[in-house]
Amino acid sequence: MAEEPQADCLFCKIVAGDVPATIVHETDTTLAFRDINPQAPTHVLVIPKEHHPDAAALAAAAPQLAADVLRAAGEVAAQENIAPPGGAAVGYRIVFNTGAGAGQTVWHAHAHVLGGRGLNWPPG
Repeated sequence: MAEEPQADCLFCKIVAGDVPATIVHETDTTLAFRDINPQAPTHVLVIPKEHHPDAAALAAAAPQLAADVLRAAGEVAAQENIAPPGGAAVGYRIVFNTGAGAGQTVWHAHAHVLGGRGLNWPPG
């Protein structure tokens, strides 16, 4: 079950329109906007409009909404011209940081869509 929007949640404020963001894609259930500290030429965050604290909580409480986030991530990649088919340099990564030890700093589930350059493996 979704939590109520959190007054101290940056992403809830973006969904409400109280904090500006560069929106690149929107559906009934998701919102995608450019990361303010990009780690690749394309770095877009895709969030559920409902508040869920992390990816695991989102998947447990609302699996269809988790699927919506992944679908929107693919749509963003296509829109940003980083989705295959294409040359060897085309491709993207979807990352969910879950927990402080994994680098999560905003406690609202979100997927990072990264691309536009080679992405080494394994990641950091």
